[in-house]
Amino acid sequence: MKKHFETIDEYISAFPKDVQLVLEKIRRTIRKAAPEAVEVISYQIPTFKLNGKCLVHFAAFKNHIGLFPPTPRAFKKEVSQYAGPKGNLKFPLDKPIPLDLVKRIVIFRVKQHKKKSKN
Repeated sequence: MKKHFETIDEYISAFPKDVQLVLEKIRRTIRKAAPEAVEVISYQIPTFKLNGKCLVHFAAFKNHIGLFPPTPRAFKKEVSQYAGPKGNLKFPLDKPIPLDLVKRIVIFRVKQHKKKSKN
C-alpha cells in the first residue's frame, strides 16, 4: 500500500473495493454531520478539521475501521463494544458500521469545538 497520501480520495483508493465502500460511507456520514469541516490527510490517514483543529480521523486496518476522536463520555455505554485502547473506536469490517453512532459522535464533537472557540 502507498505510504504517502495527499488526499482522502488517494487514501481510499488504496484499499480493496469492499473496504472503499465502507470508507466512503464513513466519509459521507462525517461530512453530513460536520459540513463546515475541511478534509485533510494527517498522520497519513483521513482527517476532518474544524477551525484548524482535528475533529475526527478514520482509517482502515486489516480487520476493522478505526475512528479516532477522543470518544465523549456521553457515549461510553454505546461505544463500549467498539472501544479501542486509547479512546479510539474499532468497527469490525465483518459487521455493519454503526453510522448513526458515528454521526452523533461527530455532531457532539462539532458542538465541543464551537463551545471551545467561543471561550
